[in-house]
Amino acid sequence: MELQNLRERIDTLDDQLLTILNERMELVRQVGELKRSSQSIIYRPEREKQILDRLEKRNNGLLTRQAIDAIFFEIFAVSRNLELPERVAYLGPEGSFTHQAAEGRFGGMSEYMVLPTIHSVFESVETGRSKFGVVPIENNQEGIVIETVDYLREKNLSIVAEVLLQVHFTFASQSDSLKDIKKIYSKDIAFRQCGKFIHEYLDGMNVELIPVESTSKAAKLAADEPDAAAICSSISARLFGVPILFDNIEDSDQNRTRFLILAKDFTNIKSDDDKTTIIANLPNTNRPGVLYEFLKDFNDRGINLTKIESRPLRGEAAFRTWFLVEFLGHMQDPPVQEIMHKYGTHLKWLGSYIKVS
Repeated sequence: MELQNLRERIDTLDDQLLTILNERMELVRQVGELKRSSQSIIYRPEREKQILDRLEKRNNGLLTRQAIDAIFFEIFAVSRNLELPERVAYLGPEGSFTHQAAEGRFGGMSEYMVLPTIHSVFESVETGRSKFGVVPIENNQEGIVIETVDYLREKNLSIVAEVLLQVHFTFASQSDSLKDIKKIYSKDIAFRQCGKFIHEYLDGMNVELIPVESTSKAAKLAADEPDAAAICSSISARLFGVPILFDNIEDSDQNRTRFLILAKDFTNIKSDDDKTTIIANLPNTNRPGVLYEFLKDFNDRGINLTKIESRPLRGEAAFRTWFLVEFLGHMQDPPVQEIMHKYGTHLKWLGSYIKVS
């Protein structure tokens, strides 16, 4: 079949897609009117997951689950903005991995606030300046993000959803040849996570490694210097117009960062695959067996704990701690309710949300 014929068939399909999408948006508009009349919540992660799971089962073509998610998350984002425009705050700078996580979930149509600190994201959501906030919570290579964990305890926000992002670094430069590169900008953690690439491709070339505050800043600097390169995210390379010479240069292909989507006074409907996060301020933590008894309560009820992190209780002279605890299940599950009632005010529920594998 000739190229022109293929292009004409693609154009026909695009026309059909546009018609179908407009039909979908009209239904979304009607749903939005019903939600506003009943004051229902617009963002429903469990409903989006049901749609994606159903589409994956029906799929018999070339699209992967990752591709289906990417396409339909954008459709979901456009749909939500037709129902009610969303303002989303995220930890900057623009072009960061947090930016990538936020846009991957909320799409290009949402209004974004790029904020300089995790504290400012929490504050923006808490004061209502933003509807949602996106912050990192942990990286599987570097561990927990302490600032996020501490503010989860101090602020009164809910966890709406989690986003798991596979972290890929690119090597971007205005130069076409490695031998012309004299310096490389990046964040110190990125240099560590791309050590094999640096050693194998740049060893003996007298290239200066210059740490900067973010990989986005690295891309911005490399955009203006023809003898410089950046180790950065693909989104920041595209944002600042720096050609990508090498992609996926990280040492480990298992490097993942988990992000949380935060909102004020938000409750998810129970699904078949939930995770719950709580804060535990256990009484008499200096008494032997207190933590054991607490954890045993989960084991006795068949609740699978997935994370426990201890943090110091600030403002006290004694060495007391509190705990961030995560487990599989929803707040409405009877065994979870039993534990929450048993410990009362010593536990703070942060949210039950769809577990991301």
